[in-house]
Order: sequence, then C-alpha cells, then structure tokens
Amino acid sequence: MRGIERGTRIVRTCVLIASVLALSERVSGQAAEHDAGTEQEKMQKADLASVSALLQQLQSQVQKLTVEVKGLKSQQEATREESIELHKELDATKSRLVAILAQSRGDVAQTNSSDPTPQTSIEDRIARLEENQQLADERAAEQSQTKVESSSKYRLRLSGIVLFNAYANRGSVENQDFPELATAGNALSSDGTFGGSLRQSQIGLQGFGPTVAGARTSAAVQFDFAGGFPEAPNGASFGIMRLRTGTVRFDWENTSLVAGQDSLFLAPLSATSIATLAIPAFAYSGNLWTWTPQVRVEHRFALGDHSSLLLQGGVLDSFSGDTPASTYYRYPTMGENSGQPAYATRLAWTQAVHGQNVTAGVGGYYSQQDWGFGRTIDGWAATADVTLPLGPRLEFTGQFYRGRATGGLGGGIGQSVLWKGDLANPVTELYGLESMGGWAQLKYKATAKLQFNGAFGQDNPFAGELRRFAGNQTYYPSPLSKNQSAMGNFLYQPKSDIVLSLEYRRLKTYTLDQRADGANIISMSVGYIF
Repeated sequence: MRGIERGTRIVRTCVLIASVLALSERVSGQAAEHDAGTEQEKMQKADLASVSALLQQLQSQVQKLTVEVKGLKSQQEATREESIELHKELDATKSRLVAILAQSRGDVAQTNSSDPTPQTSIEDRIARLEENQQLADERAAEQSQTKVESSSKYRLRLSGIVLFNAYANRGSVENQDFPELATAGNALSSDGTFGGSLRQSQIGLQGFGPTVAGARTSAAVQFDFAGGFPEAPNGASFGIMRLRTGTVRFDWENTSLVAGQDSLFLAPLSATSIATLAIPAFAYSGNLWTWTPQVRVEHRFALGDHSSLLLQGGVLDSFSGDTPASTYYRYPTMGENSGQPAYATRLAWTQAVHGQNVTAGVGGYYSQQDWGFGRTIDGWAATADVTLPLGPRLEFTGQFYRGRATGGLGGGIGQSVLWKGDLANPVTELYGLESMGGWAQLKYKATAKLQFNGAFGQDNPFAGELRRFAGNQTYYPSPLSKNQSAMGNFLYQPKSDIVLSLEYRRLKTYTLDQRADGANIISMSVGYIF
C-alpha cells in the first residue's frame, strides 16, 4: 500500500511540473504580445497567479517526497544492519552444528569399536538434533508471545507440570495416590482400590534479577496441591495448595549463596519417577528428604579440564519430625527448642568420562533436640551418593545413609526418638533411634525419548533398640522395624512438553516382631510440562 501511495504522489508531482511548464510557455507568449490589449493583460495576471499557486503546491509535494526518501533510507539502513546480524547468527549456528556433527562422528567412531549396534546411537543423536531444532524454533516464536508480567522490570518465568495420576492399589496403604507404607488395613478395607488424582501437579515462578557485587541474582518458588483436603463432599479431589521450595540465589563464577526453603543438599539425588512427585520416590525407604529453611554456601574448584570439586556447607532449621501442635500458630519443634540450628556439609567430586559425568559425594549432618526437663538428643547422619554412567545408555545412581534421630529427615521410617512411659514425666528417659538405609537405581536410555528405570530402597531402624522400648506407642500404632520398596517404570517423552509413564511398585513394611504387610501399586501418569 505504501508503494502505491508513493507512486501516486510521484505521478501527481509530474503532472504539476508539466502544468507549470505549459503555463510558463503560455505566459512567455503572452508577454511577447504585451500590446494586444487590456483583456490579454488581465489574462496574463490570472495565469501568473495560477502559476504561483502551482509552484507552491509543487514545493509542498517536493518537501514531502524529501521526507519520505529520508525515511526510506533510514529503514533501508536498519534492514541492512538487521540482515548483517541475522547472517552473523546464522554463521554461528552453522559453526555449532558443524561442531555437534563432528563430535557425533567422533562418538560414533568410538562406539563402532565397542557397541555392536551403532545405528541406534545415530538415530538417538538425530532425534536429539531434531528436538534441539524444535526448541530453537519455539524460543524464536516466543518473541511474539505475551510474557509474564510482574512489578519488576526484570524477567519472570512461569513453569510447572499438569500431572494426572491414575492408580490401582492391591493391599492397604497409608496414602492412596502416592503411598510410602503398607499397612494392615481395617475391617472396612477392600482387597484393592482404584482412583485418580491431579494434586501432584506443580506450579513454579522464577525471577532473574540484577547483578549485585558481581553476582547474578535469581529467585524461585514452587507449589503443589498435596497439602491436604478440605472438609467438603468429594473433597478428595480438592487438593490444597502447599509450599514446597523457595530460594534466593547469588551466583558468582565459582561461588553461590543460597537462602530459603530447599531440599537437603547433603542428599541431593532421588530415583526417577513421576508417580511420586509430591514426595520423592523411596521416602521412608532409605531416601533422606525434607524441605527445610536453610542458608548455604557452595564453592566449585576446578581440578583440571574435566574434573571439579564441589564444597557445600550451611545451617538448617532443625526439624525433628514433629506434627504441628496447631494448624494456625507456629510452635517450635523439638529441634528448634534446642536454640541452635542444624549443621550440614557435603563434598562432591565430578569427573567427565567420554562426555558423561561420574560424581561421588559424601555428606554430614548434626542437630540437637530438646525434649524438655534437660533431656537433649544429639541427631546426626552420614551420607554418600554416587552417579556412575555404565556406557552411553546405562546409568547407575545410589544414595545411602547411617544416622541417629533422623526422623525429621525421613530416616528411621520417620521415627526419631524412643521412650517408655509418660513423656511429661521428668524422669522418663529418651533415646535417639539409630537407623541406616539407602536406595539404588539402574537407568536404561533406550532412545532420547524413552527410558526404563528399576530401583530398590530400604530403611532399617535398629530392631534391638525398638525392643528396649517395646509397648510404648510413639509414631505408629506399633513400631516399624523395616520398610522396603521396589520400583520399575518407563518414561516416554514424544515431545519435550509431554511425558507418559507406567510404573509398578511393591511395598513391604515390617512391624517389630510381627508379620510384614505388603501392597502392589500400579500407576499410570500423563504430564504436560510448561
């Protein structure tokens, strides 16, 4: 349209110029015949006035054309600069693709000597390249999307997962949609249950702030809907929103400062499962976990081109596994009654081997609990974790602990201390329950979009200590001496934002000196990641 308008204006200008020239010739002819009479002089004056008006109109048109020409030149310069930038980005992208393809050929050449099925590896890499290309296209399309608005001028990102879990349980469990313990049931229990849930869906917000003292600042908060149920008809489907984690980070080149509520950094791993997102897989079966307020410092040491060391240390809110005494007021836990925080540290070594990272870490934890009348319990835990690639497709991960009074961290099947008698009696003795446990997982990556996982976990409070305090009912109707969990699943991601999973889990929970209760759980999960 703009081109048509400019053409019309040019035509009009040419017509005006032609008219001026014609009138000029006419005026010249009339000047030569000055003596022709008074009437001719009047016509000449009229023609001169007309020429003057046409000249003014022509001048106005020429000025407009000059402005438009300048605008076209500026637009052309901007277009040229943008074209240069796009060519630079295209050249950089081509360079990266050449590097990726070169690395891919090198990896394939190496695989040919050890892997009898190199064709599958090539297909995986092609699938990854297609996925990366799709992600790049989606990021380019983001420029036309409406962004999350915030009161800050800095970027804010919304993320999360809409997760539907359908489950079928055979046997009695303490929690239907993501059970951790098998129970004896009651007179009204059936042989099996079936249901569905959306309350493991999650919503997260992440903000990226300014640079402060050379550190990149950011913050993140995450929620789910597994905080319980309202007292309403069909309230089982009205999951209450629950705060999971929320942190503020200051990240320098090799050092980070993190403050907020976060998971246990001394036990950083969890088995792969989307059937148990509300609580990490193998919780109370050897996997230490909790979301606790903390302040920690992390520093990374480079040991070489392919090796590094991570040192972490911090103070944490000293949780002891107590149930809140009030649903409104926040009373101190037994760990907080001690008047001091808990302390934790972790040292992890990472080595890159054939493009994959081998990581081994050890950690330590200490807390003190005050149960009144001068009765204090020292809680502690020692942890170890390992991530070990066993080839281009296999990976072994595991995490183990040994500790005392670790119920606040999910150890000892949630049992921290033991006593016999009335807890309100000053002479009643308390003892910190010792326990040990862990879990291990083997992952097989069939393709870039499909993986299979098999894992086993166990938590084992010391039965001898439980027997010393037999008959005292503390955390459960009867003391639990062992909890085992075995799991097998597959995860399939046809697209980066869609995930499908089918999982089988076997729970076996031992009551002290009694028979074990078992349960079989089959879960089907469909998630949309955003």
